[in-house]
Amino acid sequence: MESEPKGGTAMPEGIRKINVIGHLHPDTDSVCSAIAYAYLKNEAEHTNIYEARRAGAVNRETAFVLRHFGFEEPPLITSVTPQIKDTEIQRQGGIDGEMSLFSAWNLMREAKTDTLCITDDDNNLEGLIAVKDIANANMDVFDTSVIGESHTCYANIIDTLRGEMILGDPTARVTGGDVRVGTTPELMEDTVKPGDIILTTNRYETQQFAVECEASCLIVCCSAHISHRVISSAERHGCAIITTPYDTYAAARLVSMSIPVRAKMLSEGILKVSVNTAIDDARKMMAHSRHRFFPVIDENSKYVGLVSSPNLLSAKKKHVILVDHNERSQSVEGLEQAEIMEIIDHHRIGSIETEGPAYFRNMPVGCTCTIVHMMYREQGVEIPKDIAGLMLSAILSDTLAFRSPTCTQLDRDAAAALAKIAGVDIETYADAMFEAGADLTGRTAEEVFGADFKVFSRGNVKFGVGQGSYMTEKSRKAAEALVGPYLAEAAREEELPLVFYLFTDVKSSSSEILWYGEGAESIIERAFDAEPHDGMARLPGVVSRKKQVIPALMATLQSIQEDQD
Repeated sequence: MESEPKGGTAMPEGIRKINVIGHLHPDTDSVCSAIAYAYLKNEAEHTNIYEARRAGAVNRETAFVLRHFGFEEPPLITSVTPQIKDTEIQRQGGIDGEMSLFSAWNLMREAKTDTLCITDDDNNLEGLIAVKDIANANMDVFDTSVIGESHTCYANIIDTLRGEMILGDPTARVTGGDVRVGTTPELMEDTVKPGDIILTTNRYETQQFAVECEASCLIVCCSAHISHRVISSAERHGCAIITTPYDTYAAARLVSMSIPVRAKMLSEGILKVSVNTAIDDARKMMAHSRHRFFPVIDENSKYVGLVSSPNLLSAKKKHVILVDHNERSQSVEGLEQAEIMEIIDHHRIGSIETEGPAYFRNMPVGCTCTIVHMMYREQGVEIPKDIAGLMLSAILSDTLAFRSPTCTQLDRDAAAALAKIAGVDIETYADAMFEAGADLTGRTAEEVFGADFKVFSRGNVKFGVGQGSYMTEKSRKAAEALVGPYLAEAAREEELPLVFYLFTDVKSSSSEILWYGEGAESIIERAFDAEPHDGMARLPGVVSRKKQVIPALMATLQSIQEDQD
């Protein structure tokens, strides 16, 4: 039974997306600025190719903000290394398992491939067949029972032999027997068995004898004449009759190629790749395989095409826009293999390098969303109510409701304008947002720690600084009791020699800092002129990690390195 390849002709590649991504351990600004900036770019350029992404799990504050303004969490992205979906996938449709080997071979020649994939009606991968499998089947001239054992459909035989069915049902299947060449009744007497398929010429005696021997099918070569007597006898004995223009030699060679591909396909241990498989991982797999082509499946495990080693050379880099960070240690994996198109940030200039020129906007303001708000105004794009709510939330979060020393008049002005659009009272909403973020119900130490944690470096020293903001002393103390014992484990997990964590009291504009690592206590003493007590130091007036904590730690570490040199 012949069938056309599934999937049709080559599918057009979709428009390449541009990922707008915040930093690892995303905070509210990181997530909201990604959403707001992606919307701005799509509106300004009248497209839909910009998509917000998150590089980690959202914290409770951010989750509250998204729910409040009716947004889903942006899709997670953990790496921007090139994947199979970024290369040239050969969109060769899957074939039905009933397709004959002969038709499969012809399809391979037309498609200039040596591998075809067999799929079911739902496009699930069932197996694959290579040209070598067809060659091996063709060379196995002694396997005379393969047509019956494969339950080959008569339609396959007709198609392979360019034949015509004189008697019988083309949709029926061969259920057994061997393939024999009919010579003379004397020679056939001891060889022909019931159920056999007999190839004959125009000799009446041979045709009639084959029918009387209970052959299942008579294949008459050279389009030879078949008498009505033979046809009537065949009908009585239940023997199918097919004529072919090929001579006996050619027909005998070709008929075994009518078996379905499912009989010879590889169905176990198939090496396949997902559209999300990294190119580097695919190369390693292919290097240890004798196959040239490999099936590709999508996110739903559906077959989409084939890929080979040369295809991997054409892999396209992912396009990314970074928001709320510009340091390599804070970004997703594989950034060095991606094309950075833009960076929108309000932090110190860090370690990210680009291969070519990129739009870089960095301003000394309290929040990335303040910059994004300015860009909306500059480009004349109207800010929707829900987007305004997101940007307002980010500004309130990053500036601790205007209490942080990083807060500027630009932040205050942007927040006021956005609050008006969003229709919210700033003080009431800020209290609700911070309370939601400080809620420790059901949270683990790892979750609280990772909610807002960043890695920094100075010379040969790497260190991490986390921060949590709390509206009441009770919630702050509860967080300290939960996170404090976890710092040692966090240092091991993050492979950092030094870890610091800031517990900020929003209303009193002060913080308490905990630490872990050799020399960490003396670093705190020197950096903040503080007097640590029981593994903790109180830092009055310190609420900003970016402006008050990181510069002090960097300067102290540099001073220590200079003293050691």
